[in-house]
Amino acid sequence: MLNKLAASELVLNDDGSVYHLNLLPEDIADKIILVGDPDRVAKVSKYFDKVEIKKNKREFYTHTGTLRGERITVMSTGIGTENIDIVMNELDALVNIDLKNKEFKTEHKALELFRMGTCGSVNPDVQVDNMLVTHNVVGLDGLMHFYQDYNFENEFSRSFMEKFPYERIKPMLYFSDWAEEMGAYYKDAKYHGNTATFPGFYAPQGRQLRLKAVDDKFLETLNDLGVTNFEMETSAIYALSKLLGHKAITVNNVIANRRRGEFSADHHASEKNLIDWVLERIIR
Repeated sequence: MLNKLAASELVLNDDGSVYHLNLLPEDIADKIILVGDPDRVAKVSKYFDKVEIKKNKREFYTHTGTLRGERITVMSTGIGTENIDIVMNELDALVNIDLKNKEFKTEHKALELFRMGTCGSVNPDVQVDNMLVTHNVVGLDGLMHFYQDYNFENEFSRSFMEKFPYERIKPMLYFSDWAEEMGAYYKDAKYHGNTATFPGFYAPQGRQLRLKAVDDKFLETLNDLGVTNFEMETSAIYALSKLLGHKAITVNNVIANRRRGEFSADHHASEKNLIDWVLERIIR
């Protein structure tokens, strides 16, 4: 691969910022919280002692400041792994590519990425309004098959692939796992489990309005294969972090248990609890 990138490969705005995130290298900290909802960014940054950067473009909102003397960034990704593809590549470009000369830097920088979100559980034993940390993840969206160098398997992935019964979906699957060295941040989470990342909210998550899902028992089957919960971003965050040399961990507040038909009685309070819980642990 050539060291010099063409303008069509690394697209920049007029001020030299990366195209979608609208950020310059000095706009981000080494420790970044990733949230889905743009409205959640301000809900997190209001806890900062000081906010020095506020930028946004499309659904990508970024606030950078300090908390208890440490610099930190919170950024919204929007929904879905296709947005994570943008976020991860542009964050990496900010720290590992010389944007002015469009050349790869010789010294690699690893970011610490903390996905903070909400999820549904497919395990009937998981109680709502509790934290769940993702160890292993299976992506059902196919994103990583577009990347030449990605290849990951472990005991979870091998068992899952062997038993997964949906042949039409099977070619899209890929796997990853957490940065285990970051596990100390969240060692007191009530639940630790395996996550499925879906490419949609309705049929991929077993919901049926006027269109039928592939199987009425899809979520139950995933649980039988070792999946604890599901959401829409973690597989791409984990997998792209491995390819790009960053470290990532996801904690989700469980706001729904689909197997029991339960939903958080106050998901706004649950969201606030999640923010408090995460900030207290990643910057003590």
